[in-house]
Amino acid sequence: MKANEYQTGALQTAIYPNMGQNFIYPALGLVGEAGEVAEKVKKIIRDGDGTLTDPDRDKIAKELSDVCWYVAVLAYELDYSLEDIMQMNLDKLRSRQERGVLAGSGDNR
Repeated sequence: MKANEYQTGALQTAIYPNMGQNFIYPALGLVGEAGEVAEKVKKIIRDGDGTLTDPDRDKIAKELSDVCWYVAVLAYELDYSLEDIMQMNLDKLRSRQERGVLAGSGDNR
C-alpha cells in the first residue's frame, strides 16, 4: 500500500467536528494514541521485566496503526499528502546527516 492510498482510506473513516477545518482534533488524537503506545511499553517493563512477547508486539502494532491514522488525517488537515510529510522527514534527516548534525538536538540543526 502506498502512503497516499492509506491516507485516502483513513479519510473515508474520519468522523469528527468540522472535518477539513479542524487540525486540533487529529492532533489531540495523535498525542493520545502515542500515549497508548507508551503505556503498552511501560506495562511490558512493569509486568514483564521488559521482555517483549508476541502478544505485546501485536498490542503495540495495533496502537501504532491508530497513530498512523491520526498522522494521515492531521496531514490532510494541514493540506499535505502523507507522502509529502514522509518526504519532508527524509529530506530533513538527509540534510542533517550531510551537515554532520544528525545526532544533535534542537529543531534547526
